[in-house]
Amino acid sequence: MTNPCASRKASAASAQTIEDVVSGGLCTGCGLCASIAGSAISMGINVNGNMRPLVRKKLGDEKNAQVMATCPGVSIQGPGRPEGVAVHPTWGPMREIHRSWSTDPAVRHKAAAGGTLTALGRYLLDSGRVEAVLHVRADNRKPWLTTSTISRTSDEVLGGAQSRYGPSAPLVNVHRLLDEGTRFAVIAKPCDISAIRALARIDSRVDRLVPYMLTIFCGGVPNAHIAKAIMRHHGVDEQDVELFRWRGEGWPGPLRVGTRDGAIYDMTYEDAWRGKKYGYGIQFRCKICPDAVGEVADISATDGWTLRDGKPIYEEAPGTNATIVRTRAGEELLHAAIAVGCLDVSPASIEEIEQMHVKNHPHRKLGASAALFALRLMGQRAIRAPGYRTADALKRAGLRTLFRQFAGTIGRVKAGENREHLI
Repeated sequence: MTNPCASRKASAASAQTIEDVVSGGLCTGCGLCASIAGSAISMGINVNGNMRPLVRKKLGDEKNAQVMATCPGVSIQGPGRPEGVAVHPTWGPMREIHRSWSTDPAVRHKAAAGGTLTALGRYLLDSGRVEAVLHVRADNRKPWLTTSTISRTSDEVLGGAQSRYGPSAPLVNVHRLLDEGTRFAVIAKPCDISAIRALARIDSRVDRLVPYMLTIFCGGVPNAHIAKAIMRHHGVDEQDVELFRWRGEGWPGPLRVGTRDGAIYDMTYEDAWRGKKYGYGIQFRCKICPDAVGEVADISATDGWTLRDGKPIYEEAPGTNATIVRTRAGEELLHAAIAVGCLDVSPASIEEIEQMHVKNHPHRKLGASAALFALRLMGQRAIRAPGYRTADALKRAGLRTLFRQFAGTIGRVKAGENREHLI
């Protein structure tokens, strides 16, 4: 494995192996490398609480080249400026914007926000457009952890529905489905979608078998230690936990821990994510991400916050999503789901999205170029991110945001946040 104390010149060289990606703090934990490599790589939680690869045996040159060509810790390709589509400097290509929600009250209540992605996944299976949906769900044995899952029925999709804030490796099953010849949709984080798009450039089966890629707006992946800290806060032994729900059933609802003896411990959504006393921290790669809003997906669906005096309302209520349609495939899918009554929508505007998410995404996304420049300046490895309209982002970010990201990245590197080991 690469020595984190190696010279700056060596550290700044392009990643040649998955070990290089991990040791430079650039791994997202997506699991695509394990999908490509088969038994040579497995995924698990490392000492930092992050999902990381375990390299069990050296990869051959061909497999290693495939891993490096698709790894979102090496490079992610943005959409650029698609012809005939409005492109926002922050939020990317936007064919349509809506507030949206599942018309099924049970789906809307159980799923994240308004249940838009869950409703679309169910519709894709029920309509026969796909044979499977690749997504994540709570781990059956350790419900505070998140695992990749393949749903082949709409009920299975609903069974896995809820917000999952911990580390996961959603893409470990991609090649299983490709090798089966299964037509499937992917519902995953923006970086996972970027990895699938990269895979399509070297594997022709992807364009044929993966017709739909859906995503969220991502605030970053927190490590697994936060869940254990919350259990300790409640005085609960992790062996006794049978339910760990990061958000409630409702909008957005409490973080709930349930034990095998029937005890319930709730923490408000606001309290769960405010402050560092619960050990909340996201992985280094997320702090330099140029695409937290899923620009290369077909549809991006985020929390459609209801605001009061400019602040989100956290009380339980029927939720909504703010949904951005980015591609023709996404546009056709959304309107087909509306036509059969799976989804309902109401008008939304970019100004609403700015209000809902101005604190969570723009400064990191727009300042990503400054963060990546800081890494290179310090002799560290950095991802390549063409196609994200750097000039527009820099102009919109402003000097304060750019300095914040530049200085913050330097501070994190000095503190060793980007130094990480495999399992």
